[in-house]
Formats: sequence, C-alpha cells, structure tokens
Amino acid sequence: MTGRSGRRAGKPDTRGAILAAAREAFGARGFDRASVRGIAADAGVDPALVHHYFGTKEQLFQATLAIPIDPGQVLSTMLDGDRDRVGENLVAAGLAAWDSPAGVAAAALLRSAMTSEWSARLLREFLLTQVLRRVRRRLDLDGPDADWRLGLAASQMAGLLVMRYLLRMEPLASAPRAQIVTTVGPTIQHYLTGALDLPAA
Repeated sequence: MTGRSGRRAGKPDTRGAILAAAREAFGARGFDRASVRGIAADAGVDPALVHHYFGTKEQLFQATLAIPIDPGQVLSTMLDGDRDRVGENLVAAGLAAWDSPAGVAAAALLRSAMTSEWSARLLREFLLTQVLRRVRRRLDLDGPDADWRLGLAASQMAGLLVMRYLLRMEPLASAPRAQIVTTVGPTIQHYLTGALDLPAA
C-alpha cells in the first residue's frame, strides 16, 4: 500500500522544505512577486504552515538569508527623529549591528554574496526591499534622484563595512565607533538629502 500523497503537515523536514522553496522563489521572482501561497505550493505544504514556522513574508525572507536581526525594528529606531541626523543614525546602527553577535552572520552573508550570484541576488533584493525602501519612504525620496541617493549611500556604507570588518584596514578597523559615526555620517547624510549634481534622468 502506497503512502498518502498531498501536502505535508508538520514533518521534521517541513521547515527546510519551506526555506528551500522560499530561496528559490525570492531569488527567481524577487520579494514583491514571490507569494507565501506560491512558496507553500512549491514546498508541498499548506500556507498556514509557512506562517506557523516563519510568521510574515518579511520574516520568511530574513530567514532565507539567516538575517539575525529584524531590519524593520532597527530602521525604525534609526529613522525616527531628526531628519538631518539620519546619516549618523544609519552609521551608528550599522556599526552596532556588526559589532554584535549578528555581525558574524552578516560577514558570512556578505562573503557569500561576493562569490555566488544567487546569494548576491538575494542580498540585493533584501537591501532594496527591506532596507532602502524604508529609508526612501521615511525621507520622502522620489523619482530617479532617489535611486541615485540610495545607491550612493548604500555604496558608502558597504565600503565602510568591508574595509572595517572584512579587510580590517587601519585606521578604520580599530577606530572608535563614535569617531566613524561623526566622520562618515555627514557624507551619507549629504548623499541622502544634500545638493547633488546627478545625471539627468
């Protein structure tokens, strides 16, 4: 007698099957076009199980990348308050996250993205939809200038993290966090809200 076919209902491999389907969906279709229902169908489970194991679609996406922090909570702290201090807040929060136990996972993810196109695609999608989109909304950035501003700010932040934590280039590697915040924060602030000579659309 053959075993029953159909949807799995909480077997030990259910979580892994959902994660595998989610990685495939987010990598191939992006965060916005991937759906919990579609991921559940690919994993062979009921959509309710996806929510049971992972919660929201955002939390499932974070799980596919092993993101140890909730970017929504971190960014809400960074983006609340004085609009003119967003640059410094972003640098401060970024350095605090990398100096915490979460930094180990972040470094592994960044290294993986440098050598794997699939990992790079997932990380790019994460930054665009979970981080930069929130910054864009908070600062009311719009139009083609917004893409330039966010891209420049992200490039500055990524370069800082690589030099300080992966390449460990001095004096950045051992500089006090507060010094980096006051030095780099205004540059990121300028990219986000200052006057820029940007290419025409």
